[in-house]
Amino acid sequence: MDCSVVPLRKPGLFLISTTDFFYPSVDDPFFQGQIGCANVLSDLYSFGVPDCDNMLMIMGVSRDMGENERMIVSKEMIRGFNTLAASANTEVTGGQTVLNPWPIIGGVAMSIVSEDEFVLPVHAKVGDVIVLTKPLGTQLAVNAHQWLNTNPARYDTIKNLVTDDEIRKMYHHAMLSMARLNRTAASLMKKYDAHAATDVTGFGIIGHATNLASNQNDALDIEIHTLPTIKGVKEVASVATGFKFAEGLSAETSGGLFICLPKEKAQLFIEELQRIDHWPAWIVADCVPRKGETNVARLTPDHKILEIEFKMLE
Repeated sequence: MDCSVVPLRKPGLFLISTTDFFYPSVDDPFFQGQIGCANVLSDLYSFGVPDCDNMLMIMGVSRDMGENERMIVSKEMIRGFNTLAASANTEVTGGQTVLNPWPIIGGVAMSIVSEDEFVLPVHAKVGDVIVLTKPLGTQLAVNAHQWLNTNPARYDTIKNLVTDDEIRKMYHHAMLSMARLNRTAASLMKKYDAHAATDVTGFGIIGHATNLASNQNDALDIEIHTLPTIKGVKEVASVATGFKFAEGLSAETSGGLFICLPKEKAQLFIEELQRIDHWPAWIVADCVPRKGETNVARLTPDHKILEIEFKMLE
């Protein structure tokens, strides 16, 4: 699923590794570097591995930018990536840079662990509930901000639904969310007996939930009843064709962990996570008996959209 898990020559040790990269989604190259780093590390975190032993950076330097612009953007993306890696208590020891029409940022994350130090994403049980650690809507928030500045035709479709100030707040919320690490959630997974997890990124919450369900050892379906969403995205989604937000298929970048937990421990997990990180998390889904021949994920007919204001918890 999210990571490669390989047994090493040394008995009892495993190499868990992942790689990812993408084009810029925000205007600030420093934040873009942070987002690239957070996105790579989230795959590792989804296995309940909070400590990354080593990172490599993958970078595309834009050949279509002017020399001064290219130098500033590249340096700031590198600085952002390295800064967040340091916050995650790891470091970047190498990588690869190429020339490309657009800037690219991403990398590789690796950890060596024993078998009792990670959570394989295959042990979800009927009766589990699922916690999401970041709100949805990053793609639409970023696109609405882009339309505000560069696409008058698309902006005209949303300007009567959200104000310019609301678009900027939505974008700011998305940017900070994407640059935030899921490390604390990963560190609590073993403590609260997490059975499986994934991170919500390019395939949207339904896409990743479907993938998670299909990999379970037990016969079960995942039913999503709540979509915590950056405030304002609901309005944009009502007229933004092609994103499929209402179907749970809108892409996310550096989204939250989607963690299957025993029902009796999920709220305790959320409370400790919130005490440490000061950001909210939500119970969004249930693992239920399978209704068909294969495991699937679905939105419940009465699912709700929970609009999330940008606010750190006390």
